[in-house]
Amino acid sequence: MQIPERVPVVPVRGSVIFPTMVMPIDAGRPVSVRAIDAALNGERVVLIVSQRDKEVESPEADDLYGVGTLANILRMRKNPDGSVQMLVQAFARARVRRYESAEGYLTAEVEPIQDVPGDEVEVRALFREVQERFAAILKEGKYLSPDVAQYIQKLEDPSQLADYIAFHMDFKLEDKQKILEMAGVAERLRRVLVLLDAELELIETQRRIQQQVKEEIDRNQREYFLREQMKVIQKELHGEEGEEEVEELRQRIEELNLPENVKKEVDRELGRLARMHPDSAEAAVIRTYLDWIVHLPWNTRTEDNLDIERAKQILEEDHYGLEKVKDRVLEYLAVRKLRYERAKRGEIPAEEVNKGPILLFVGPPGVGKTSIAKSIARALGRKYVRVSLGGVRDESDIRGHRRTYIGAMPGRIIQGLRQAGSKNPVFLLDEVDKMGQSFQGDPAAALLEVLDPAQNKEFTDHYLGVPFDLSEVLFIGTANFPQLIPAPLMDRMELIEFTSYIEQEKLEIARRYLLPRQLEENGLSKGQVHVTEAALMRLITHYTREAGVRNLEREIGSLLRKAARRILEEGKKRVRITERDLERYLGPPRYTPETEAREPQVGVATGMYYTPVGGDIMFVEVSIMPGKGQLILTGQLGDVMKESARAALSYAKKNAERFGIELEKFEKSDIHIHVPAGAIPKEGPSAGIAISSALVSALTEVPVRHDVAMTGEITLTGRVLPIGGVREKVLGARRAGIREVILPRRNEPDLRDIPRNLQRDMTFHFVENLDQALDLALVGGLAELEARAKRAKRARARRKKTQPAAQA
Repeated sequence: MQIPERVPVVPVRGSVIFPTMVMPIDAGRPVSVRAIDAALNGERVVLIVSQRDKEVESPEADDLYGVGTLANILRMRKNPDGSVQMLVQAFARARVRRYESAEGYLTAEVEPIQDVPGDEVEVRALFREVQERFAAILKEGKYLSPDVAQYIQKLEDPSQLADYIAFHMDFKLEDKQKILEMAGVAERLRRVLVLLDAELELIETQRRIQQQVKEEIDRNQREYFLREQMKVIQKELHGEEGEEEVEELRQRIEELNLPENVKKEVDRELGRLARMHPDSAEAAVIRTYLDWIVHLPWNTRTEDNLDIERAKQILEEDHYGLEKVKDRVLEYLAVRKLRYERAKRGEIPAEEVNKGPILLFVGPPGVGKTSIAKSIARALGRKYVRVSLGGVRDESDIRGHRRTYIGAMPGRIIQGLRQAGSKNPVFLLDEVDKMGQSFQGDPAAALLEVLDPAQNKEFTDHYLGVPFDLSEVLFIGTANFPQLIPAPLMDRMELIEFTSYIEQEKLEIARRYLLPRQLEENGLSKGQVHVTEAALMRLITHYTREAGVRNLEREIGSLLRKAARRILEEGKKRVRITERDLERYLGPPRYTPETEAREPQVGVATGMYYTPVGGDIMFVEVSIMPGKGQLILTGQLGDVMKESARAALSYAKKNAERFGIELEKFEKSDIHIHVPAGAIPKEGPSAGIAISSALVSALTEVPVRHDVAMTGEITLTGRVLPIGGVREKVLGARRAGIREVILPRRNEPDLRDIPRNLQRDMTFHFVENLDQALDLALVGGLAELEARAKRAKRARARRKKTQPAAQA
């Protein structure tokens, strides 16, 4: 048949037409109607081409495939709406050399594609395989019109078989187009064979899934019928209430998505409950157990808020000072955020995010250990649980009791998690150092598993009897005396030290937090009572003596209650409390800090001491009296302090000649060392310098400066060793009015802990040996001691000269 030079193009959507087919086509788009009209005016031949995207309404050349099907228009009918129905007979594949635009439609310059028969034996083999696969698909239940299926099965032409199967099967448009574009019959049959195999596999998979679904439905129906029978039996035995309770528990347990080993144990207990009478004693035990199971947060957790700036702001809002503690908390959060981001990128396992040190806050009472843990929970956006371990002496308090005991219940860890309702709360273990031991076990040993990240993923409470994952819990401990915590438990925690507040910090805390809180608690508005800064400072120094601020808050509360009474009784609108008013409201001062001596004295040195409630000065007094060489120590001195006194005496004896001290004086005198405030026990090596200065002063009668305070441990050779509590001691000396301090050289870095504004008008001397300390502490220093030694030496020489003359 003669093919025209230009053939009108009829684009079709979602379909591919193959040669030898007679097909009805509906055309409604203008581009198609115009192409059909042009064909009817010419040779009645059109090129039917599939669109790449069926959504395109007015296709251009780029929207059409490069291979289509040439077809004769057998019949055509126009509808009233302008659309066209036509019957075409496809007769050849054709490759488009070039598309061109005509008047509102496309034409194509085409080249017919002739079939390439290929190897006859191969084609015949492929022909049979395709027939078998097609028959198999029909056998599997693939629906095709019986007439179409019969017609395809009777085809003898391999090329027609491939084309007709491709057209009638649900292959993708791209796959059908590829088959149209293939010239080789063998190649076409092979492609159809691959697609039929894929279809067969899809049908088999579909059937297998249907079978599995059917089996699952059958099993569920069987379980349903059995359960319904069980309900009826239970209803007859126990009434409706027991049956409803078991069913409710079953549903709640299903919703928990428990781990497999836990689910197995819980289902076993639930089965036992279902078979028991609801009023039996054992049913009550099982019911309580299951109630604990369903109320635990097995998979409930809160999302961490790892915004460092927000956490910093919250810590600053809630607490004044405690800079080292805040820094450590922010470091912890920063590390956690980096781990979370790495886990998100898949660089580390998700469980690594929760790994980290267990923090132990150590410090005196009232300095904010418990409250800062609450702030950490707030900053992280986690639930907060506090468990006090003070007085706990039974292992079961931590791990729970076995269910065989009457009144058994889980330990405090599981109880706390139920209270939190979250799997990852901030869990405060308060007063870890106050736990005891008894014949019932050691609770500190039970805590080892809880606080070990390698073990607590499988923590098993005796009551539950199944493992519970504690690895996501952030544990924080608090203690006053870390030395009371057993070493293995201490090894699992990172110690963060809370020091006592200095007066300036207490003043800020009182202004920012305590005063507003007490005003509210005592029914007063902000402007009704004004407490001056001087009054607050005197309240801190003369009415409280503590490391924290609890007593200070009580005193502020007492002050405000008395002010509230005045407002009501005297009808005042506003009360102003000054420093002078304190005695009227609270009585005379309860504590009077030591002040510096008025003038230098022989045998009296100013030392410094540290207590958990702050530092202060103390006076070391030495008196020399006739006697038998005894060393008398009074003032409730501890063993270490007594040893410091003996070391000071040995140093004085060793340097007696250098300092101008006669050795006979040690043999014929008693040396009495006393530290005032005799009712208060005193201990520690840091009074070594003060004792030595007072002793040398008493023996040489050179006064000790009254405006210098000193601290440091001494050795027999006169070396000065470092001591602790420098911050508190220096601030105590400053409070007493002393502005010059002698410290060991190795304590120089500790000055960084003292605010710069408090260091400004103070002088610090750092010494490495007692000679340097005595040079600073004694009036005139070492020069005065050496001058005295020379005078004593000359006096002894004169005595020696006069002795022979006197004998003669």
